[in-house]
Amino acid sequence: MEVGLVVLLRTAWIAGTLPILIALVPSSRLSWFRDLLLGFAKRGKLLQSSSKKFTVPQCFFCHFYVLAVVWTTFLLVTTWTYAYRTAPLVSEPFIYSSIPSYLTGGSPIFSWHNSRSTPMKQRYMVWRSVFLLLLMEVHVSRRLIETIYVFNYSPTARMHSFGYLTGLYFYMAAPLSLCCNFAPELYEFVTNRVAEFIVKGKSQMPAIEFDWWEFMNPLMKLGWRQWVGATIFFWGWIHQRRCHAILGSLRDQTEQVDEYVIPHGDWFESVSSPHYLAEIVIYAGLLVASGGADLTIWLLFGFVVANLAFAAAETHS
Repeated sequence: MEVGLVVLLRTAWIAGTLPILIALVPSSRLSWFRDLLLGFAKRGKLLQSSSKKFTVPQCFFCHFYVLAVVWTTFLLVTTWTYAYRTAPLVSEPFIYSSIPSYLTGGSPIFSWHNSRSTPMKQRYMVWRSVFLLLLMEVHVSRRLIETIYVFNYSPTARMHSFGYLTGLYFYMAAPLSLCCNFAPELYEFVTNRVAEFIVKGKSQMPAIEFDWWEFMNPLMKLGWRQWVGATIFFWGWIHQRRCHAILGSLRDQTEQVDEYVIPHGDWFESVSSPHYLAEIVIYAGLLVASGGADLTIWLLFGFVVANLAFAAAETHS
């Protein structure tokens, strides 16, 4: 199952990236292909009124982030619980973090963990995925809030149905790509817990006392790449928030909703699509935080760069 899921995700990212790279080639012979791809990618003011067949309202962007928040939250909670139960990063009971438990009469740390034999490399991989999913949760939660409260989509704004379906797929596949390497173990863990709950019922389930320091401490023990990646992530995250606020304020400044206004401020003073550039920076941060050893995340990053570069070039034009 692991190999199948990883191969499927990698194949999907490659299949999504290659057409965009072909369309970016500056050749007149490929103009028909470029126009075809642009027809699928255009939305809002870039989508001509005569080309609104097979389109949906642009406000359906909200669907992307509702799905992303629900799916990422599920993966984050499941992966974090799995890591907490089966992949402790510390195995010695007399470290400083367990002293308060002993002084207050608590049980030895990790005494209830059901797996101590997990290799340390795999434990770090699991907790890195928790870290990445936590960053993704921060990202998609903000995007959902912005879609509801910041962007005021015109009632006439449309997007192509193919682009809509692509967006739904992306926000299912991107969070999954951050934890796909141990998906079989995660699936088994979830199904076992569900089966146990069905058989025993809530009243018969063993009580679990969470040590919040133990719950958070492994994230503090991750390597420098994770924290450098998080710094890059939040650098892009902050600037994208600012740029989206600028874009969201433009409609309030114009009487004609279809009028195009050149935005100014923040990264708009340097590039024409800084919100796309900030998105690339955000995923670059995720790539660095992953340690750069996972081909699936590299391919995810490649798709993001190719897709946003393609969209930014059309927006600039």
